[in-house]
Amino acid sequence: MNDDSGPALQLTGVTRAFLQGGETLTVLRGADLAIDPGEVVGLVGQSGAGKSTLLHIAGLLERPDEGEVTISGLASGRMSDTQRTELRRRELGFVYQFHHLMPEFSAQENIVIPQMINGISAREARSRALDLLAMLRLNERATHRPAQLSGGEQQRVAILRAVANAPRLLLADEPTGNLDQNTANAVFDQLLRLVRETGLATLIATHNLDLAERMDRVVVLSDGVLTEA
Repeated sequence: MNDDSGPALQLTGVTRAFLQGGETLTVLRGADLAIDPGEVVGLVGQSGAGKSTLLHIAGLLERPDEGEVTISGLASGRMSDTQRTELRRRELGFVYQFHHLMPEFSAQENIVIPQMINGISAREARSRALDLLAMLRLNERATHRPAQLSGGEQQRVAILRAVANAPRLLLADEPTGNLDQNTANAVFDQLLRLVRETGLATLIATHNLDLAERMDRVVVLSDGVLTEA
C-alpha cells in the first residue's frame, strides 16, 4: 500500500555510470532528493549533465547502479520489471519537450486512451478528459486533432494526458523547451495551476532559469552531484 503522507518521490544515494570510449562516466553520484505532494521542484544543469538520466531513474525507466527510488512510500529496488511497470502506470505521469500526441486521434481521445489502458470505462474516461480539457480552457478544442492545434495547445493536451490517470508524481523534461517565450510562459502558468489544484508532486528539468525561479525550489545537477540551489 502506498504512503499518502510521505514524499511522492524519494531518491536515496542514487548512483549511475556509463561506459564511454572505454572510460567510466559517472552522471549521478549518490543523489538524494525528496518531493512532497503539491511541491514543484526545478532541475537545472548544463546540457549533458545527466538531468534526463535522473528523470528516467525517478520514473522507473532505468535502474540506478546503487541507491533506492521510492515512489509513494514503495521502494522499487527489488521490484520485478512487471511490478515497476505497474507502479509507474499507477503513480507517474510524464511530459516531454515534444508533445508526442497520436496524430490520428482528437485531443479528447489522446486523453481517453491512457485511461482505458488503465482499466477505466470509455464513458468515464471521456467525461474525465472533458473535465481536464476544461481546466486548461481547451474544451472547445476537444474534437480537434493535433495538427489542428497550436504548439501551446498541443503541449497542454500532452500535460493533461500525463495526469489523466491521477498520478501522484509528474516528471517533465523541458516541457516548454519547444515553444516561443510567450507561449512557454502561458503553458507553464497553466501547468502550475493544474499542479496546485490537483496536489501533484512535480519535478521539471529545464534550461529556462526564469521558469525555474517560479518553482517552489530548485536543485542543480553538476559533475554528478545534486545540490539545492
